[in-house]
Amino acid sequence: MQVHGNTKYHLMNYLAHAYLSFNHPEILVGNMASDFVKGKAKFTYPAMVQNGIMLHRMIDTFTDSHAVTKIAAKLFKPFVGLYAGAFMDVVYDHFLATDLHVFTPTSLQLFAQHTYGVLDNNVAILPTRFAAMLPYMQQQNWLYNYSNVGGINKSFAGLARRAAYLNSSEAVFEAFMVNYNQLQEHYQAFFPAVKTYAFEQFSQFGLT
Repeated sequence: MQVHGNTKYHLMNYLAHAYLSFNHPEILVGNMASDFVKGKAKFTYPAMVQNGIMLHRMIDTFTDSHAVTKIAAKLFKPFVGLYAGAFMDVVYDHFLATDLHVFTPTSLQLFAQHTYGVLDNNVAILPTRFAAMLPYMQQQNWLYNYSNVGGINKSFAGLARRAAYLNSSEAVFEAFMVNYNQLQEHYQAFFPAVKTYAFEQFSQFGLT
């Protein structure tokens, strides 16, 4: 889900898109940069990067329309209204980062550094705004910092700044903390489904 605005860059929901690129560099580039590619600009990229852009959009659509996401987002709607889905994206990334079936702290750090390296190697073809954001992503280690609640608090604050009618993220962050265990259960119910779905789409690119 995208949230538009004019604020400085901030932690958003990139971890799942990196992870659901299944270790393919060009898919990763497109999947990570998709929100910065508008309209027909997609066709200026290499074919496999285009596939990554499409994969990102399919993952977003699947996530936003999934029954578990809709149920979980209700915990945030009283505080952020229609932006609840965007906050849920970040919540899912937090629980992915802390999911010991997927990452240990060490492997998450290695995964983050590998991802930054792939993006660095392809910086010449990244959308201008994404390329400008990449140094902040690396310096502040956004992908790793999904694993701590301080990073999530900063991400929520960034989303609120970018949103058209939100003045603060304090209430939604409190709702995240109060409902932490329930939200983790929602992640556990949802993430295997999106992983299966994403891999099915990935397989259609002839890469498996």
